[in-house]
Amino acid sequence: MALIVHKYGGTSMGSTERIKNVAKRVAKWHDAGHQIVVVPSAMSGETNRIIALAKEIMSEPDPRELDAIAATGEQVSVGLLAMALLSIGKQAVSYAGWQVAIKTDSSHTKARIASIDDAKVRADLDAGKIVIITGFQGVDECGNVTTLGRGGSDTSAVAIAAALKAQECMIFTDVDGVYTTDPRVVTDARRLKTVTFEEMLEMASLGSKVLQIRSVEFAGNYRMPTRVLSSLTDPLIPLEEEASSGTLISFEEDTHMEQATITGIAFNRDEAKITVFGVPDKPGIAYQILGPIADANIEVDMIIQNQSVDGKTDFTFTVPRGEYNKAMEVLSGDVKEHISTGSIIGDPKVSKVSVVGVGMRSHVGIASQMFRTLSEEGINIQMISTSEIKISVLIDEKYMELAVRSLHKAFGLESAEVH
Repeated sequence: MALIVHKYGGTSMGSTERIKNVAKRVAKWHDAGHQIVVVPSAMSGETNRIIALAKEIMSEPDPRELDAIAATGEQVSVGLLAMALLSIGKQAVSYAGWQVAIKTDSSHTKARIASIDDAKVRADLDAGKIVIITGFQGVDECGNVTTLGRGGSDTSAVAIAAALKAQECMIFTDVDGVYTTDPRVVTDARRLKTVTFEEMLEMASLGSKVLQIRSVEFAGNYRMPTRVLSSLTDPLIPLEEEASSGTLISFEEDTHMEQATITGIAFNRDEAKITVFGVPDKPGIAYQILGPIADANIEVDMIIQNQSVDGKTDFTFTVPRGEYNKAMEVLSGDVKEHISTGSIIGDPKVSKVSVVGVGMRSHVGIASQMFRTLSEEGINIQMISTSEIKISVLIDEKYMELAVRSLHKAFGLESAEVH
């Protein structure tokens, strides 16, 4: 039978009762003859609790030591799940990331996976064991424990599935799939049966919290079919029914029907806008502004440079809201003095709303329909960015939900046939 990787989120592992249900579900798949690797998250709320303790000691915790303690949440989860499986007669063994080993770089709290040694895991699978591996963590070349950043267990699961050449990576979570938009904002949102990696990557990068963006990148790069489905169903649901539930993320060429024009409406509340006025309009000025931002490990998203007037221009970009103050400090120091700029202002109360769909490649008029819809609702657009399959706008955060509901209706997603 097939080698399958299961990933369970913090809600799925949120109590001993739920961990027992995970064990029953995993055992069901193993009993059907599949080789199973499980990657669980820490129990819900545990990582937040640990980080809060660290901040009681240090307002800005040392990254190496923060990783050392943040990694313990997943270690508790794998041990408890292994015990739950052993208690129902299944052979199971748990490993921390450094035991496998999952090798990463040394960027503490934001490490990236470099390689995975799968020999030990394959030996256990061949011996008939269920292997449980901590998500979210690895080890650098110096032997230090590292973590992959929030949501990193998804990335761990897909990376492990790719290393093992699994048939599928199944992400069990507290939602039953990927929707046309967040059902909490639009009650008419519909679940998608399939979505392409390109669309999912755009939706993840634009604020969809169903999957962590790096996990989608991994899945796309290694052509790893990934399914998002609910862990809150009966764990003994027939395997055939479960195997076809949720949303399958695959490639455009693997779908057998013409894609809908728009697949979904994504949004991100976690945005802040910064404008640097009176910048000298000369070669290299963008690097002089954004280079120090990158050196501070701050991600930049949307960028606009205005038309030059009298040799000066204005430069606007967005950063994650949580890094807004840090970015302003960077700019207000040496950067401002070095480039002889004018004032620097920011707005941490903006949101990004996007329409996404591979069908945009073959349909015209998407942008005009989007802009007309927002105009009719009196919503001002502050910035625009596009790719081949998405259009994003930056707006005042107080209009975000109105924009999402209006666009969802304008593109007929509440009644569109899910694909």
